[in-house]
Amino acid sequence: MDDAQVRELVESKLATIPDFPEPGVLFRDLTPVFADGPAFHALAEALTAPFAGRFDVLAGVEARGFLLAGAASALCGAGVLPVRKAGKLPRAVLREEYDLEYGTAALEVHEGELPPGSRVLIVDDVLATGGTVGAAARLVERAGWTVAGVSVAIELEALGGRGMLAGRYDVHSVLRY
Repeated sequence: MDDAQVRELVESKLATIPDFPEPGVLFRDLTPVFADGPAFHALAEALTAPFAGRFDVLAGVEARGFLLAGAASALCGAGVLPVRKAGKLPRAVLREEYDLEYGTAALEVHEGELPPGSRVLIVDDVLATGGTVGAAARLVERAGWTVAGVSVAIELEALGGRGMLAGRYDVHSVLRY
């Protein structure tokens, strides 16, 4: 399936909800895509195709990134590295804090989970301001691994996330709004 066909299939299943989670926001809901086998399969393949042969493991960012990375890993035979919200992992962790609109948050990975130099493709559902994905990328680098790229289902171009990551990481988005 070519890129245009993937976009058309995924968009046909995507739900768009106005004024969620607050007035003025147009929320793009991927859950109907996840529920549709062919659309989910096509999306999972599209996330990894531009990076074929360039990664060893997929880092799924909590929570929808887990679904995407898990599905994509099953298709390409790579492992999955969970990038969790703070306080969810039981062993020694590395932590990376990042700014939110009103405060801060943190992501964590287990120390030593992968061999040094492992090539990690970061996968998430949405690239908005780049804060979450940027924190995941810094975390991967601090762990001694290499960011092979960033791949997202949806990019919200007006929020500038690609600009924050540009020049440092190869960024791919399946859908752009």
